[in-house]
Parts: sequence; structure tokens; C-alpha cells
Amino acid sequence: MTIYTTALRAVFLGAALLTTACSSSDDDDSSSATGDETGSVEDTQPNVGTDFDFFLTSVGPGDGANLGGLAGADVHCANLANAAGSEGREWRAFLSTTGADGINAIDRIGEGPWTNANGDVVAQSTENLISDANNLTQETAITEVGVVVNGRGDTPNRHDILTGTNLDGTASIDVADSTCANWTSNSDGSAFVGHHDREGGGANPTSWINAHGTTGCSQADLQSTGGDGLFYCFAIN
Repeated sequence: MTIYTTALRAVFLGAALLTTACSSSDDDDSSSATGDETGSVEDTQPNVGTDFDFFLTSVGPGDGANLGGLAGADVHCANLANAAGSEGREWRAFLSTTGADGINAIDRIGEGPWTNANGDVVAQSTENLISDANNLTQETAITEVGVVVNGRGDTPNRHDILTGTNLDGTASIDVADSTCANWTSNSDGSAFVGHHDREGGGANPTSWINAHGTTGCSQADLQSTGGDGLFYCFAIN
């Protein structure tokens, strides 16, 4: 009986040691796989800086062209920039408003120059910005985290960028609504949009400021013609 008991103990001890070794091996494999996956994710992230003066919003507020007015749009710019690591800057959305207290987008954004998150200068001055000599393209009009935004031919197309602004950077006085009720409507109305990829349809298809008007102000309306409620942000300090 003693020999039999001793043998059983030996078998159980051997099985326990084998289980422990297998568990340790599994843990090592899992740790290695996690490391590889993390590395792959990190490798796909843009290598960008935080000292930038310009970006195209990665997302809009999500309520169509209702941005909470100019104040709400400016706060959205600041929140995105701060989350990307660019703190201590004052941000302004490149948007115009109309009416008795109308404001020109070009008068809101300082004097330049403006640099994107990759370090590319997109414009030297306001004069350069509204001229054909600026450096605004799909590759340079990137988001606060350095991502290129979908343009014409991509799915989904997001190249319609809200501006409410004429080609010269000023607010319109010739149409009934070019700003979706000064950025407070998510239903009726219309807004001028530009094409950040500098191509598409409309009266001025290659303009980043004013390519055409939207068919409405809701999120669905903006998306139906190739937009997503995105807008440009500039630092003024």
C-alpha cells in the first residue's frame, strides 16, 4: 500500500509540474503576441508634433451645421487641439456669419503664417491664404493628429468643409442663407462649403473656401453631398 501511494504521489507531482510549465509557456506567448500587436498599432500612428497653427477638424460636433454658433465652433477647435497636445493656444474656426453683426472668416484668424501638424506651412499670410499660391491640399489640410481626411473618390467622401464664406474670405450678402442660420441650424437652410482636396463639383470645384452650397443643414444633408460637418481651425497666437 505504501509503494502504491508513493507511486500515485509521484504521478500527481509530475502532472502538476507539467501543468505549471505549460501555463508559464502560455503566459509568455500571450505577452509576446500582445507586444507585437501593440507595436503594429503604434507603427500606424502618424508621427506628428504639437506645435501647429492650423488643422482640419477630425470630427464635427455631430449635429449637422449646428455648431453652437461661432463660439461653439471655436471651443470645438480648442478641445480637439488640446486633446492632441497643443495647449495654450487661442483657436478660431474659419467661419463667417451674416446679418447686422456679420463677421468675415478672414478677419478672425490672425495674420499667419500657419503650420500643420506635420510641420508644413499651409500659408504665409491672409493674402497668401486666399490666393492660388497657398499650400492647402488634401495632403496638407490634415487633422489635429496628422491624419489625411477622405476626399473625392474615397469612401465616405468628406471633402465638403463648412466655411459660409466667399472666395475672398468675406461673408456673403447675396444669398438668403450661406451659414445655416449662423451655425445654429441642423435642419433648414444652406451653407457654403469648400473642397479641401481642391476637386469635385460646384461653381468653384477647386476652391478650399467656396465650392458650392449644401442642400440643407442636418448631418444627413451634409453627408449626402460629400461632407461631414468638418471645418478649418487656425491659431491666432
